[in-house]
Amino acid sequence: MAKSVQTVKNSLKFKANVRSGVLSVRVGMKKHKLPLQVRMLTDDKYIFLSFPASSELYRIEGKDLVAMGVQEDATEAFTALNPGKRGGRKRASALPESVAVALAKIPSGYRIGYDADGNARLVRTRKRRA
Repeated sequence: MAKSVQTVKNSLKFKANVRSGVLSVRVGMKKHKLPLQVRMLTDDKYIFLSFPASSELYRIEGKDLVAMGVQEDATEAFTALNPGKRGGRKRASALPESVAVALAKIPSGYRIGYDADGNARLVRTRKRRA
């Protein structure tokens, strides 16, 4: 389904990284950094800029930035700029069946311990009291 530019801008606004000191203005021979926080996402073909008051979606054509019109299809820009979800909790991998059977054979109140020679043996678990 085609996404409009406005929909993509609204979706990307809070997914973009906040950067400060990105914008600068040259006055005479001196370059001044503007004290604005800019949210920005970049790709080879697209740039998304969001200022506190507005946001814009640009297409890169050669060395020029072209603002995308309101009626243009921005689906490709969205897929290129949309950051993936952060890695969530990782699931524990399933135990091999032989290991699961061996662990099931350990009686309650015991655990596997190792002696000084490195041989596995059953050790009574410590009971902690409050």
